[in-house]
Amino acid sequence: MMTTPGKALSDLQPKKFLRISKVNPAGSLEARKRSTGAVMLYWRVTLNGKTVRHPIGLYDSSAPPKSIIRTSKGFSIAAATREAEELSQKHEVHKDKGGLVAFKAAERISLQDAADAELRAREFTLQKLLDSYCDFQQKRGRSSYKDARSIFERHIKDPYPQVMSQPANTVTMEQFVEMMRRLQTMGRGRTSNKLRSYVRAAYEIARHAKANPATPLIFLKFSISHNPLVETVVDASSNKADKNPLKLEQMRIYWNSIKDLKGRPGSVLRLHLLTGAQRIEQFVRLQTSEIHDQVIILWDGKGKPGQPPRENPIPLIPAAKIALAECTPTGKFALSTKDGGTHVHATTLSKWAQAAVGELIPNFQAKQLRSGVETLLSSARISKDVRGRLQSHGISGVQDKNYDGYDYIDQKREALEILFARLNDSHQPLPASSK
Repeated sequence: MMTTPGKALSDLQPKKFLRISKVNPAGSLEARKRSTGAVMLYWRVTLNGKTVRHPIGLYDSSAPPKSIIRTSKGFSIAAATREAEELSQKHEVHKDKGGLVAFKAAERISLQDAADAELRAREFTLQKLLDSYCDFQQKRGRSSYKDARSIFERHIKDPYPQVMSQPANTVTMEQFVEMMRRLQTMGRGRTSNKLRSYVRAAYEIARHAKANPATPLIFLKFSISHNPLVETVVDASSNKADKNPLKLEQMRIYWNSIKDLKGRPGSVLRLHLLTGAQRIEQFVRLQTSEIHDQVIILWDGKGKPGQPPRENPIPLIPAAKIALAECTPTGKFALSTKDGGTHVHATTLSKWAQAAVGELIPNFQAKQLRSGVETLLSSARISKDVRGRLQSHGISGVQDKNYDGYDYIDQKREALEILFARLNDSHQPLPASSK
């Protein structure tokens, strides 16, 4: 009398394998009894001379023999055979790539990729990328991080919250162009360009994170391989440089308005002008520890994404030393109204300058002082290179960036002395310097 599969499984010794039946198109259905008495069913196949068993599930002796649906307890022989046939078919389809083993490995990778994508969708959003960028810029001493945060908040998060919640690596060029176009139609071309610049920088840092060990690991997790801002177009008309620098007569009016101005505003404004009208955001951050006998050290945080601030030593001519002493530097920040605990805000300095000038210079803005100083020094034939070094303009060229460590202190000092002389000579300009 032929033994039924149920009887054979019942008589099977623990830890022994039993071949139940052949499976089409390849392999066989096998069983193995555990020491607890439970029977585990397998699909077995030979691949490249090696035996491979893939578990199907527990045998359910109470399941209807012809049932092909898995029960809550396990499989009938018929159901296990159906499952083994499906595994066998997958094996045959992927046989040239390693069979079922390779298929399952690829499936696990696919599932992991899907899980990673879901994680990025929840965590590594555009919001997180832009926040990480601002945090990184703040840590590197870049003063622009405040402006970037404000633009991201007002012109991306508020009008486009759904885009902010997208995975950063799925946001498209067209979505960013829409943000830029919105600002253009509002007459905010300059803000549109700044949004483009900041977002592009954030994506570039993330895109190069794998190759740059100085970049925080958080940027790797965004899986950025393409910068969607690369092909966007800047509005050149909104990036035009200031074409309204103060003329020599106006620079003298400004100097005469502040040279005897009492109190902290007067001393701070005099120091700012007599050190070359440095970028106000950088100037007000002067730290007491960066004051030396003949120079002060400012830090230029403008430049390429990820680069540290650049040191800019500024010589102190005698009148500037007096103005600095009148600022009574103490605590951390040299230019402060709170004993060095916090520095004078850039907008405060600008308001002090406007208040000192009043109506003497129509439409005066403190930012014109910087271009006014450069124009004055240019008329005195101070070289473009020295002017650039004094006001910390962008340094270009391999030689300048990598090999020229000279600080140009003497040339800067001469330029500042000429600036002071011309501000105080109300009768005629000084002869142009030949240096």
